[in-house]
Amino acid sequence: MNFELTSEQQMLKEMVRDFAKKEIKPYAREVDETSQMRYETFKKLGELGLLGIPFPEKYGGAGGDTISYIIAVEEIGRACGGTGLSYAANTSLGASPIYYFGTEEQKQEWLVPMAKGETMGAFGLTEPNAGSDAGGTRTRAVLDGDEWVINGEKCWITNAGYSRQVIVTAVTGKKDNGRNIVSAIIVPTDAPGVRISCNYDKMGVRGSNTCEIVLENVRVPRENLLGDEKKGFSQFLYTLDGGRISIAALSVGIAQAAYEKALQYSKERQQFGQSISNFQAIQFKLADMAMEIELARNMVYKSAWLKDQGKPFGKESAFAKLYASEAGFRVCNQAIQIHGGYGYMKEYDVERYLRDIKLMEIGEGTSEIQRLVIARHLGC
Repeated sequence: MNFELTSEQQMLKEMVRDFAKKEIKPYAREVDETSQMRYETFKKLGELGLLGIPFPEKYGGAGGDTISYIIAVEEIGRACGGTGLSYAANTSLGASPIYYFGTEEQKQEWLVPMAKGETMGAFGLTEPNAGSDAGGTRTRAVLDGDEWVINGEKCWITNAGYSRQVIVTAVTGKKDNGRNIVSAIIVPTDAPGVRISCNYDKMGVRGSNTCEIVLENVRVPRENLLGDEKKGFSQFLYTLDGGRISIAALSVGIAQAAYEKALQYSKERQQFGQSISNFQAIQFKLADMAMEIELARNMVYKSAWLKDQGKPFGKESAFAKLYASEAGFRVCNQAIQIHGGYGYMKEYDVERYLRDIKLMEIGEGTSEIQRLVIARHLGC
């Protein structure tokens, strides 16, 4: 086993960290307060080739591996949780399905602009009555000649307000056993009948664009079907497995930021004639925080490595997402505790980390769903 990053991965880490320090972190509090995504940041990420890290160069990507990609997610999330979420969703949910399941024409039409930063990517799965129960999708798509006619509603869709297209899951028929056939269809956001509103007032990750999508008799060409019509469900399960690795990496990044703030504060804060970092109660908190972050990061790297090797990674991605999100929440909570009353104040940032990381226990499959996924992998 070799736990060292390659020279290319280390160079990428330093480049992304430097970019995040200069171009993302200074605006983290502003995008949180205004609840407005800073789109120019993503244009610059595209110019640097960071939006297409795991995709081949012929599709506008950098030809990197999954580990390189999750390194970038962690570093961006360390600077701003909201920006990190939109970055991860753009690549893992908006672009990856087209790369994995799209035709050559679809990749040139839709993937290349995303990898270059000319537009964002979005994945429309969640509905008001179908979140964890993705099989309960109510959006319908019916063939009418050479067009799909789509009707339905999607909610909590990341990046849709800045996307040229949204991958929408919809019921397209019935299987022999009576269950729904759920397919994935690429829907241009400027198509007649598509209404997108981005007015959610969120607890955290407020610098990430989150939208509701209503589709009323939306017509798209038949060739906009993504992958196999009858395998749409398994396709988005594979997509979510990969997305969970990125959410785990984002959790590690947010937790790392909270830990660093707490460590710095503990050395500066004076109580009873000495810095509070000398108190064993504080030392034990910091030790636990550092340990949990490192364990989470190792699980993230392992799941990413398995994916790069073409090995099964569904169980490990669930491990990583579940552990990193819950451990990250504990780390952020303790960072506030170490700050005491100051931790409750916005100017010290740690309260934002706690608000941001809470979504990691919900999005891309709740902690409860992760435990179900793991149990099924165990044969339960």
